[in-house]
Amino acid sequence: MEEKEIGIVKDFFVNVSVAAIELSDTIKVGDKIHIKGHTTDIIQKVDSMQINRKEIKEASSGDSVGIKVKDRVRHGDKVYKQ
Repeated sequence: MEEKEIGIVKDFFVNVSVAAIELSDTIKVGDKIHIKGHTTDIIQKVDSMQINRKEIKEASSGDSVGIKVKDRVRHGDKVYKQ
């Protein structure tokens, strides 16, 4: 299945397991994402997203969103939409 790069991880908050992702394309709740990096390889569904601690359903290019992830991700990991 073709994957499209939609963003890059800018930060990771360990205590809440949230990745701060800078988007280069649109994403919405329910999308399946693949976060890939040197030591990262996670595929998961987007269950919730936030911008400035406010729940959102959709985000677009240029937005910085927080997405809860099931494992540690690292600065510079690429984010793909499946």
